[in-house]
Amino acid sequence: MHRILFAISILFILISCQRDPAPNIPDISDIEVAVDIRRFERDLFQLDTNNIAAELTQLEQQYPHFSRIYFDRILRSRDSMVAPEGHPAYIRGFITFPSARQLYDTTQIVFPDMQPYRDTYRQAFRLFRYYYPEQPIPDVTTFISEYSVGAFIYGDNQLAVGLDFFLGKDYPYLQYNPNNPNFSAYLSRTFTPEHLVAKSLRPLVDDRAGQPGGQRLLDMMIHNGKKLYLLDKLLPSTPDSIKLEMTATQVKWLRESERAIWAFFLEEDLLYSAEWQKVRKYVDYSPNSPGMPPEAPGRTGNWIGWQIVSSFMERYPDTSMEALMQMRDAPTFLEQSKYKPTL
Repeated sequence: MHRILFAISILFILISCQRDPAPNIPDISDIEVAVDIRRFERDLFQLDTNNIAAELTQLEQQYPHFSRIYFDRILRSRDSMVAPEGHPAYIRGFITFPSARQLYDTTQIVFPDMQPYRDTYRQAFRLFRYYYPEQPIPDVTTFISEYSVGAFIYGDNQLAVGLDFFLGKDYPYLQYNPNNPNFSAYLSRTFTPEHLVAKSLRPLVDDRAGQPGGQRLLDMMIHNGKKLYLLDKLLPSTPDSIKLEMTATQVKWLRESERAIWAFFLEEDLLYSAEWQKVRKYVDYSPNSPGMPPEAPGRTGNWIGWQIVSSFMERYPDTSMEALMQMRDAPTFLEQSKYKPTL
């Protein structure tokens, strides 16, 4: 029945091939920012293991806030249950362990320097200052965690990037943990250098967006749509396929099927459903969207949410980014947006 409903809806769609629209970038010519990218993993693995305690102290002074998070929460090297031999000995073992050392060496081959990403970060941070003039400008710290943490935000908008999650789509992630769902093919396809900046900005965007206004599908769609809207504003020249973490073919399908997707949500009475297992794949990572054609990716609801937010902002262009993120009443937001699917 789902397939039939979708097919009926799709009959009314004029299929056309669209490219990412030309970016609409505000005037940021008077905004200058410094881009500070610090290579923690390099400083860590270059410690003198014959003088590990003193060198660790210096490293922790160089990275006071990040090192506490890294050693206490990621490696847990100060936890006596994890590291009964003590913090310095544990770190010595970690940076000399063959698999960790091989991973570090690989990250240095893939990322010999961060210069290729500096300009993209610079533009994103300038735009962040434009939309949030009172917020501190982020800086970036790189690290490795043996595939446990990809990116997070800490302190005053400081970004941390796990380089071991960006080693390329052909890197054998599944060989290291075949049972880890995070290494499924549809996810690890995006573990590439091209996705590094966008993925590392997501925790910053999440922080600005706060929590959704409810647990209904519409609440989650608009909440995630606002996050995509902000990410798009910070990375206006980045392809939508990167921002959506989908293939270009999937993005094309979304554009061509927008009206059919919206009709499906209405016909299946899903917008106001709060049954998480029923709606999860439309807004959370998934290889597919139940009831839609096989070529439909997961998170189709987020795409529609992005279009709703864009429609709202076209009607109310003077709305600040801060004010947009504070709006929590999804039904009212939808009504005010006057959203009508294209095609």
